[in-house]
Amino acid sequence: MERRTFLASSLAASALAVSTPGSALEAAQGAAQGKGREFYQLRRYHINSGPQRKLCDDFFRDALIPALTRLGIGPVGVFDLTIGPDTPSIYVLMPSLSAETLATVETRLGQDADYVKAGAAFLNAPAKEPAFDRIASTFLQAFEKWPKLIVPAATATHGPRVFELRIYEGATDQDHRRKVEMMQSGEADIFAKNGFEQVFYSETLIGPRLPSLTYMLCFDSLATRDKQWAAFRASDDWKSYSTQPKYAFEPIVSNITNLILTPTAYSQV
Repeated sequence: MERRTFLASSLAASALAVSTPGSALEAAQGAAQGKGREFYQLRRYHINSGPQRKLCDDFFRDALIPALTRLGIGPVGVFDLTIGPDTPSIYVLMPSLSAETLATVETRLGQDADYVKAGAAFLNAPAKEPAFDRIASTFLQAFEKWPKLIVPAATATHGPRVFELRIYEGATDQDHRRKVEMMQSGEADIFAKNGFEQVFYSETLIGPRLPSLTYMLCFDSLATRDKQWAAFRASDDWKSYSTQPKYAFEPIVSNITNLILTPTAYSQV
């Protein structure tokens, strides 16, 4: 097995390493059954400037996305990191109703002859000329009240759009649960009222800096983003909602990671 395939497979397998009924993914999958809640694998490929860019684009467009589609995974988002740490990086978002399918995706891909053939240049890149530097991956589950990813309207026409990926870390499990409740019970509604196009909301099941939640917004430009955030923060709805004692008794978000992403020409999101 190629070293890169092995590394990615090991990462996926580790998500299911605990086979007891109480494991995070098994519990989440059981709770999600019948409710239509998606799971997401979010990958960040850190690359070096130069030929790795073309290798990645060719691989994602011609090998990975078609193979994921055959597995029922999609729509697949592929984004350049425009503003944020560790540039250049490419983010890949993979949605599925099955946690098991996402967690074992590399094994399944390795059994797809068309994928192996189409992705050969990327998968078989030599150590002295690797296809990427490193991969970081998180495993997410959609919010109960926002069970599925919503593709922005501009995607169908390849219209101008930028995405904002926000990760909120909670100081404690209690604070994290309170922030999830806050977003599901009113904050997302205030976003909608202020013109935000919302793509997905999720909790992190496996990943760094737990507990945390991740969500994505879409705008037609950075100027629109700045305008809508300013209106949101100044709105009476937000001021009233965010100062409720059950949300304001202590800082319930300890750290925010905020990334601006630009979709590639072949992104399905």
